[in-house]
Amino acid sequence: MLPVTFAATEKRTHDYVRHGTTNLFAALNVGTGEVIGECRPSRNGKNFLAFLKKAVKPHAGKEIHVVLDNLSTHTTPEVRAWLAKNPHVHFHFTPVGSSWINQIETRFGILTRQSIRRSTFASVNVLITQIRNYIESWNSEAKPFTWTATADEILAKVRLVQTNIKKLVANNSK
Repeated sequence: MLPVTFAATEKRTHDYVRHGTTNLFAALNVGTGEVIGECRPSRNGKNFLAFLKKAVKPHAGKEIHVVLDNLSTHTTPEVRAWLAKNPHVHFHFTPVGSSWINQIETRFGILTRQSIRRSTFASVNVLITQIRNYIESWNSEAKPFTWTATADEILAKVRLVQTNIKKLVANNSK
C-alpha cells in the first residue's frame, strides 16, 4: 500500500501480490457481545458444521438460535442431519439482501475497517493471525450490540425501499 497523499487516491504498488485468502466462520453471542471465529481454507458444509459444533458446545442443553445468511453451506445434507439430532439448535435465515440484520455481519464490517482494509499481509498465516488477534482484542472489551433504531423505524424504511423499488420496476417496464 502506498501512502495516501493530498488529492491522490489510495494505490498499491504495481508488484503487489495477493498471498491468498481465508474463510472466516464466526458467531456472535448477542448477550455478551463476544465473538468466536475460526479461519478455514475453504467454505463448505464440512467446515461450517465443524465450526457450528464448536460454537454451540459451550451452550449444551440450552436453546440456541443461529441467524444465518442463505449460503448453501448452511443447508448441506450433513448440516441438516446434525440439526435433526440437535433439536435445541434453531436456524433462522435472513432474507436475501438483508444480511445487515445479522449482527455478526456488522462485526465483519468493523473487523474489515479496523483491522484488514489498507493492510498488506505477507501470507495467509499472517492474515489469520491478524484476524485472531483482533477477535481476541474485541472480546477483551466485548459489549452487546445496541440497536439505535426502533423496530417501527426499521420497518418503515423497509416499506419505503419496497415502494421505491416497485416504482423503479414499473418505470423500467414502460
